[in-house]
Amino acid sequence: MKSLAHPKRMRLIALASSIQKAGFDALPLIAIMTFFIGAVVALIGSDLLKTLGASELVVELVGISVLREFGVLIPAILLAGRSASTFAAQIGAMRMNQETQAMKVMGIDLFDALVVPRVLALLVIMPLLAIVAMLAGLAGGLVVSWGILDVSPTYFAERLSAAVDIRHFWVGMAKVPVLAIVIALAGCRHGLSVRGDVEDLGGRVTVAVVQALFAIILLDAAFAILFNVLEI
Repeated sequence: MKSLAHPKRMRLIALASSIQKAGFDALPLIAIMTFFIGAVVALIGSDLLKTLGASELVVELVGISVLREFGVLIPAILLAGRSASTFAAQIGAMRMNQETQAMKVMGIDLFDALVVPRVLALLVIMPLLAIVAMLAGLAGGLVVSWGILDVSPTYFAERLSAAVDIRHFWVGMAKVPVLAIVIALAGCRHGLSVRGDVEDLGGRVTVAVVQALFAIILLDAAFAILFNVLEI
């Protein structure tokens, strides 16, 4: 906690390394995944809306679903698999090699040295990943709408800005810091719980990912209920 009270104590190299490993390496995969998810939503939605005679509503369907849900959930799920497992494995390996005990002897706070940089890294990078995912998802919906419904990119953009309120973007982004903290803490907690053998390390890495994924789905459902009650 000393690093939070005194930012000058922050280990910037560790923070920068965590940001790169946690986020920048995942950008292409997140963009591709959300592009195809946006395309699938538009494809399925267009078939349903055609039967109702409201095919133009596919723009609202894609916009709201991507901004409120998929643009945040997909990066969070991917980071749960990548970052939570990586954090648990890194810290767990340090525990096995007794590096953490050496740090304690040197008077280094393990929370400041190992946990804080990783939490801050996800807090920094996850908003960027969410925005990239949202743009990619909307692009996927645009391509399918253009190809199947003959909705031009200009009309898609105009209808999106006119019919989809900006609050849907902020609803999605409001989830980001909470999910980032949960993912980072799940990985760090189980890494620090490793007790010295490879079997335990493997089990902790697996549990970290499973718990992070469970927490993401649970929190997303809780947010959905909360926003529904607040009529946001």
